[in-house]
Parts: sequence; C-alpha cells; structure tokens
Amino acid sequence: MKGIYFKENFWTADITSTAGYECLIQHMNEGRKNCKEYEDFLKERASIEEKYGKELVNLTKKKPCGQTEINTLKRSLDVFKQQIDNIGQCHIQLAQTLRDEARKMEEFRERQKQERKKIEAVMDAFHKQKLNQYKKTMESKRNYEQRCREKDEAEQAVSRCKNMVNAKQQEKVFAKLAHSKVTAEAADKSYQQNINLLDKIREDWQKEHVSSCEFFENQGWERVNFFRNAVWTHVNQLSQQCVTIDVMCEEVRKAFEGCNIEKDIEYFAESHKTGNVPPAPVPYENYYNNQKRSPANAWNHGTPDIRRGQLPTPVTDDPAYATVGDFNVYQ
Repeated sequence: MKGIYFKENFWTADITSTAGYECLIQHMNEGRKNCKEYEDFLKERASIEEKYGKELVNLTKKKPCGQTEINTLKRSLDVFKQQIDNIGQCHIQLAQTLRDEARKMEEFRERQKQERKKIEAVMDAFHKQKLNQYKKTMESKRNYEQRCREKDEAEQAVSRCKNMVNAKQQEKVFAKLAHSKVTAEAADKSYQQNINLLDKIREDWQKEHVSSCEFFENQGWERVNFFRNAVWTHVNQLSQQCVTIDVMCEEVRKAFEGCNIEKDIEYFAESHKTGNVPPAPVPYENYYNNQKRSPANAWNHGTPDIRRGQLPTPVTDDPAYATVGDFNVYQ
C-alpha cells in the first residue's frame, strides 16, 4: 500500500542517530543520479541518430548510385535514393524527439530536487536542534547527578558531626548541606526542563520524519513511474521509426517491382542503335588485275564496288595472265 513502507522501516533506537533518514536521502540522490544517467543516454543516442541521419542525407547527395541507368531501372533508383534521403531525415527527426524526451527527464529531475530541498532543510534543522538539545540535556543530567552526590555527601557529613562539640563546624556543615540541597533542586529542575524540551523536540521531529518518509516515498513512486514511462515511450518511438522506415523501404520495393528488364534492354537498343546492317566480307583483290586498270581508274580513290562477283579461277596457260608488260613467260 502506498505511503506506509518508508515511515515504518526507517527508524533507529538511538535518538541522536540519523541513519534511517540518511539511508532515504542516499536512495533519493541515487534515483536522481539514475535519471541524469538516462537523460545523458538519450542525449548521446540523439547525437548518434543525428549524425547517422546527416550522413545518409549526404550520401544520397554526394555519392552516385547508378546515375547512367535508363528507363524503368533509373526511375526505381531515383525512388531508392529519395527514400534513403527520407530515412536520413527520419533519423534526424528522431534525434530531436530524443532531445525533447531528455529535456522532460531533466525538468522532472530538477523539479523533484527543488521539492526535496524544502523537506531536507526542515529535517536538517530538526536534526541539529535535536542533537543540541540532547547534548544540553545530558550536560544537565551530569550536573544534576553531581549535585545529588554533593547533597548526599553533605548529609553524610551532617550525620558524622552530630556529636561534634564545635558549634562553628556544625554550622558550617549544615550550611553546606542546605546549599547542596538548593543546588540539587535547581539541577533537578533544569534537568527535568531539558528532558521535557527534548521530548517535545523529539515528538516534533518524529512527526516531521513521518511526513518526510511519506514525501520521499511519494517521490519514489513518481520517479519510478516517470522513468518507466519514459523508457516505454522511447522504445515506442524506436518501433514507430522502424515502421516508418519499413514503409519507405516498401516504396522502394514497389518501385523495383515496376522495373521491366525487357523494356530497359529494348529502350537502350532503340535509343542507342548504330545500324541494322552488318559489315560485308572484305574481298580479295588481285594485284595484277589492278595493274591493267586504266590510269584514270588507278587514280580513282572512290569506294570500290564491294558487291562484285567471285573472281575467276586463274588459268596457267592464259597468255594474258602470263604477260607482264612486253615480257611473256611462254616466249
């Protein structure tokens, strides 16, 4: 049940001890430290997300990725790069969200710290007052006990001097007894007053201690609840980012589903074709036949007719074939 755990379990039998209170203060300080650690964790995670997001954005802007591709693959790659840029922006937005969450944790931590300062100031004052009054009470107790011993000694002295003849000495002993009784009564009165005052301070401190325990326990409930919800929210944000990124990836998949390999190949062939006629075979040209060509034809550098028929098979006894100038091999 809320509110009963601290006030029933952090007492000590020694009235001057503050062990229970110090244990609670240490617990509260550790809780504040844990909040600060989570706050720093979120800030560091935000820096990582922002750096990663900016690097993704710069990657899509500076690094080519299939920039010479054409037709459907080019359109798909454009979608891919755009979605990578969107993913980078998503990480940058998450970084800002994490910083906002870290700021909320910081505000919560500082609020609890300020609220606790008031309680701690009151309790510190009570502890100081209680300790001082206890010391004063113990001093008055020692004084009271000393005066009682002096009174007892004076009474014993009176008993011993009853048979004394010297009246002057008897008068002195009785005077000392009377004085010791007065001082003993005064010491007793002072001691009782200090005891009563200490008890009143103890009761006031005890009420404040109970109130402080309830306050610290409520802060503990609030801190654990806030911390738990903060982490829960954080992982929900990460899950939502994964969903958002998956939607972006799905857009890329849809774009590549529209990538048609046959169309891309056909598009390239149609847009970059160089001709549909292959080269003809290179013909054999007889050197000696070229010698019989007219000077005009010999100096004609026009394109030869590559569509000429097959050359005739040389005949060894053909005079024209065996003649070079005025020389005939058969002569």
